[in-house]
Amino acid sequence: MLTRKQLQLLEFIHKRVQRDGVPPSFDEMKDALDLRSKSGIHRLITALEERGFIRRLAHRARAIEIVRLPDAMEPAGFVPKVIEGDAGQAPERPANAMPVEVHAVELPVMGRIAAGVPIEAISEVSHSVAVPGQMLSGAHHHYALEVKGDSMIQAGINDGDVVVIREAQTAENGQIVVALVDGQEATLKRYRRQGGSVALEAANPAYETRIYRGDQVKIQGCLVGLIRTY
Repeated sequence: MLTRKQLQLLEFIHKRVQRDGVPPSFDEMKDALDLRSKSGIHRLITALEERGFIRRLAHRARAIEIVRLPDAMEPAGFVPKVIEGDAGQAPERPANAMPVEVHAVELPVMGRIAAGVPIEAISEVSHSVAVPGQMLSGAHHHYALEVKGDSMIQAGINDGDVVVIREAQTAENGQIVVALVDGQEATLKRYRRQGGSVALEAANPAYETRIYRGDQVKIQGCLVGLIRTY
């Protein structure tokens, strides 16, 4: 039996999937249920998953499969729908689960980016990768990079992952960016600027934060997504 909030959330997700083909974001869920923080949504999602009403797909953006509905909500002919948020192999689905079509965009993979000590600047396209259109913002150019190194593992970015980058020349403090150092070396790090200095922070205690003059660092783009294959 579901609580009132659990039922409200399941109904909200179901209606949005039926209307838009994709589930709502956690922020939208929070606002719809009038909760103060997304932690409450996480608890409700976990409860719905434990009770077998939904399934979350690992390493996929906004990926929720509605497995079943309560008797009071279930319409005639209901079929679960799977929402896929990135490339890669999905876990085994129920036989009657039908995938929802997701628009994909081919992005150039501009070689490798160092998540560790900076390496030579990236400039050549090595191949392309299909990226879910919902990961991209239409007003900007995007590209992809293959990650080399383990300095961002505590941010969930592993060696061999492909990161999706929105082209930008500025960034907010705390954003993960592609930074070009001294016009020659590119690296993927968390960006922090204070006064005339820029700190490029790793997400691995084995790597030290590197401090540069502001004029030594140029932002090449900001991280907007990640694709992992197995």
